Amino acid sequence: MKTHDFYYDLPEELIAQTPLEKRDTSRLLCLNRETGEWEHKHFYDIIDYLNPGDCLVMNDSRVLPARLLGHRPTGGAVEVLLLRDLGDRCWECLCKPGRKMQVGSEVIFGNGELTATVRAVQEDGNRVVEFHYTGIFLEVLERLGKMPLPPYIKAELEDQERYQTVYSREVGSAAAPTAGLHFTQELLDAIRAKGVNTAFVTLHVGLGTFRPVKTEEVLEHHMHSELCMMNDETAAILNKTRAAGGRIVCVGTTSCRTLESLVNEDGTFAAKSRWTDIFIYPGYRFKAMDALITNFHLPESTLVMLVSAFAGRETVLAAYAEAVKERYRFFSFGDAMYIYGGRRD
Repeated sequence: MKTHDFYYDLPEELIAQTPLEKRDTSRLLCLNRETGEWEHKHFYDIIDYLNPGDCLVMNDSRVLPARLLGHRPTGGAVEVLLLRDLGDRCWECLCKPGRKMQVGSEVIFGNGELTATVRAVQEDGNRVVEFHYTGIFLEVLERLGKMPLPPYIKAELEDQERYQTVYSREVGSAAAPTAGLHFTQELLDAIRAKGVNTAFVTLHVGLGTFRPVKTEEVLEHHMHSELCMMNDETAAILNKTRAAGGRIVCVGTTSCRTLESLVNEDGTFAAKSRWTDIFIYPGYRFKAMDALITNFHLPESTLVMLVSAFAGRETVLAAYAEAVKERYRFFSFGDAMYIYGGRRD
């Protein structure tokens, strides 16, 4: 299986640079994976595709304002991107310019209320950075940090909350679980009023989600690891849904990967957490998910491969070609796709 098998042609002008004024007015391409047929809708129409007794599973991870702009004591500009909390005020970080950020280098942020020292340089080039501050680090980040928007978004984000889902609560992601950006609280209330269950899992999205597949063969690609969690309440809702014959509808590939990583061999669920590097590509047998709400993804990405595993590569690429033809908006602030139909493999 070749990486290029998952290529599609995307005009650059279709990459959404800013969010719509109202979240749920984005367009929605509804794809029946059993028949290959699609319909053009708006996201608020998703309620018509959900049935009483179904369960909508959402990733409640919240994005850190993890991009810090500072300067060295000599005045040179530095950008530090937080990747992973190592404890004791130390974080694994990406630093630019890397050549200037060697062990012992210092950085000043804002008016000096936050400073940092490079403690180690890792084999992959990431830095271990120790931060110095007074008070609560997350509060300092809220004041000084910026959202770590994907590299294909060039516009500044006026309202940082638009890169958070309305149900985000567990801080820890370096990027948003973007399928959930389309939901409003009013739409979620209407969905629940229809008799659809809602449940939350947590997967802290890493920057590896933006890393391209560089290998020619799909199976030679190495996935990054991310922390995912499920609590007792969610496990009980999922087990009840499954026992009653309802569908499990994942909001986003992160929710999908969490469930597929945590589901038991017998198809039941229990509270647990683990680091997962699950790689889902065509040939994978889904054990948890029945339907998927997702954004459109980068050509040749692991996320296009996941969607292709669920709906079929040719079906997915045909739907993507339709979205391009109809001038859908792509990626984080873009439009969405709902994939349903057929039995779980």
